[in-house]
Amino acid sequence: MEFSAKQIAEYLQGTIVGNPDVKVSGFSAIENGEVGTLSFLSNPKYSHYIYETKASIVLVNKDFTPEKEVSTTLIQVNNAYEALAVLLALVEQMKPKKNGVSPQAFISPSAKIGVNVYIAPFVYVGEGAEIGNYASIDANSYVGENVKIGENTILHAGVKVEKECEIGKDCILHAGAVIGSDGFGFAPTPDGSYRKIPQVGNVIIEDNVEVGANTAIDRATLGSTIIRQGVKLDNLVQIAHNVEIKKNTVIAGQSGIAGSSTIGENCVLAGQVGIAGHIEIADRCIFGAQTGVPNSIKEPKSVMQGYPAVPVSVFRRASAVYKNLPELQKAVNELLKNLPPNPQKGE
Repeated sequence: MEFSAKQIAEYLQGTIVGNPDVKVSGFSAIENGEVGTLSFLSNPKYSHYIYETKASIVLVNKDFTPEKEVSTTLIQVNNAYEALAVLLALVEQMKPKKNGVSPQAFISPSAKIGVNVYIAPFVYVGEGAEIGNYASIDANSYVGENVKIGENTILHAGVKVEKECEIGKDCILHAGAVIGSDGFGFAPTPDGSYRKIPQVGNVIIEDNVEVGANTAIDRATLGSTIIRQGVKLDNLVQIAHNVEIKKNTVIAGQSGIAGSSTIGENCVLAGQVGIAGHIEIADRCIFGAQTGVPNSIKEPKSVMQGYPAVPVSVFRRASAVYKNLPELQKAVNELLKNLPPNPQKGE
C-alpha cells in the first residue's frame, strides 16, 4: 500500500518541504535510504545523511534547519521519532490479524476463551485460565491455571505465564519471557544448607506493558510482584519477588531488580543497572549504564551513575581523575623523592 507525502503530513499534522505527491510504500534507515521508502532524522549526529539519503520522504523535527540543499521531501513534525512510531503502529494495525484456536493446542475445558482470539499450535492453557478478546498466543506458550490474560494482549512464541498470574490489556510479552517463576527465597539452616521458602504470591502486570525476550519476573513470596501500567522492560531483565515497578518506567537489557524494592514512576534504567533489595527509588530518576544502587534514592529526578551510585556530575569528575591516576601517581612519587630527609624516621 502506498501513501503520499500529503497524506502522511495530514495524518501527522506536519508541514511538507518538497514534493507533496511523492509516494512511499515502506520504511528505511536514513543511512540506507531507498527510493520509495520513508525515513526519519531525530538524532543530530545523523544529520549528514539527510543530504545523501535516497529515501523519498524523511521525517524531521520542526527545529531542523538544513545547512545545504536537500533532494528528499521533508515532513516537519514536533517529534520525528514519535511520529515514526505512530506510522509504524498504523501499519501494524492494518496488517490482517490471525484468529482461531489450533486443534494442536491444549485448552482446559474450564478455561474461558474470548472472541477473535488466536491460539497457535502447541499452546497449553490450564484450568480456570481466562483469555481476553482479541488476545494472541503464539506457539509453544504456556498459560497456567487461573491465569488471566487481558484483551489485545500478545504472547509471542515460548512465553510462560505461571499459575495465578494476571496480565492486563494491550500488553506484549516477547519470546521466552517467564512470568511467575519462583522468587529466589531460601532460608539458611544450622547445617549450612538452605531450605526453600515456598513462593505463594503471584505477578500482576497492568495494561500497556511490554516485556522483552527472555526476561523473568518472579512471583511474590506473599502478595504480588507488580508491574504498573505503561512499563517497558527490555530483553534479559530480571525482576525479583515482591518488586513493584510504577507507571511508565523503562528498563534496558541485563538490568536486575532485587527483591522487595520499589521503582518510582517514569524512571529510566540503562543497560546492566543493578538495584539492591528492600530499597525505594523516587519518581523520574535516571540511572546510567552499569550503575549499582545499594541504597534508596529519595530525591525525585535524580540522575545517577557508577557504583555505588553517585550524582552523574560527581561520576564524570571522578572518571576524569581516574583515567589520570597513573600520571598522578608518577607525579606524587617524584615529589616524594625530592622531599628533604625526615630526622624522626632516622633518615
